[in-house]
Amino acid sequence: MSKYDLTVLKQFRFDRVLNEDPVTHALTLLGSLPVDGTSEHAQAIVRIEKTALTADHAAELLPGLLEDSKLIEGTDIYTWLFGWLYSSVDRPDVKVNIVHPATEVHVRKYSRQEVAIVHETPALFRRIVQPYITAFPPSRTQWVENILNGVSEADKILFRDPDPESGYVLLPDMKWDLTTLSSLYLVAISLNRSIRSLRDLNKTHLGMLRSIRQKAAQVVKERWGLDQGSLRMFIHYQPSYYHFHVHVVNANYQGLPGMSAGQAHLLDDIISLIECDPDESPSILQRMTLTYTLGEQHGLYEPMKAAQGELGYY
Repeated sequence: MSKYDLTVLKQFRFDRVLNEDPVTHALTLLGSLPVDGTSEHAQAIVRIEKTALTADHAAELLPGLLEDSKLIEGTDIYTWLFGWLYSSVDRPDVKVNIVHPATEVHVRKYSRQEVAIVHETPALFRRIVQPYITAFPPSRTQWVENILNGVSEADKILFRDPDPESGYVLLPDMKWDLTTLSSLYLVAISLNRSIRSLRDLNKTHLGMLRSIRQKAAQVVKERWGLDQGSLRMFIHYQPSYYHFHVHVVNANYQGLPGMSAGQAHLLDDIISLIECDPDESPSILQRMTLTYTLGEQHGLYEPMKAAQGELGYY
């Protein structure tokens, strides 16, 4: 059970705004929260996002839930107003995500930043990116281990394949509010700790990738009634954490930065690429140049941007 109740949240000491996102109606704050069981505070990142309106309340929204309104402007047949809804335990106003204690790496990750397109050749991967990934301590993905081992979120697991080489767990992603079907967001996390990123995939992993594609569609169909073709499944590169996982999102959910070209690779395309590989050769994902965006706060930004000149692309 989480220790972050209203009493703890009210002790948040605000420092500054890290990011303001009008697309997702979210504000990311940096400050501090009490350390469990002590009077000391530790650095905390708090992301507050307005929850979406759902069709479940459509019929009662204007006649029953609207508490007040204020005219903004009107002309001919068009009118714009501000509106305030009644408070309801069944309809929360915001979703709050907390990172605590937060490191400087977390602060950089959640801060607003400019991005640059970089090209990662296999040689640059071996020289710059692979050592960067290898240097991460196990503590950075301890929360993933807690999920895989059943220490946390055990009650949220939707499917588990226990095979240590090709198995995975499927569960709701923390970005989903668990209610709004149009923004459904799940994640499949591999049990194979040797797969750190998309670069590590080869033909031996096709069974796992195909199973994720099939089982995710089956679970979503059985639990929420979404038919074939209703899901967008993709893999990030660079990922936000270096333990292989696949994002599973409602295909109608638009506007998420993580779904843009330069970061998201469709699972279907990755499967097809690997299927084209000869049986006896390094994976195409190990042989190809990958092009992607990096934020200026990312640990790879400076070395990868500095290395672009040697490629002679432009």
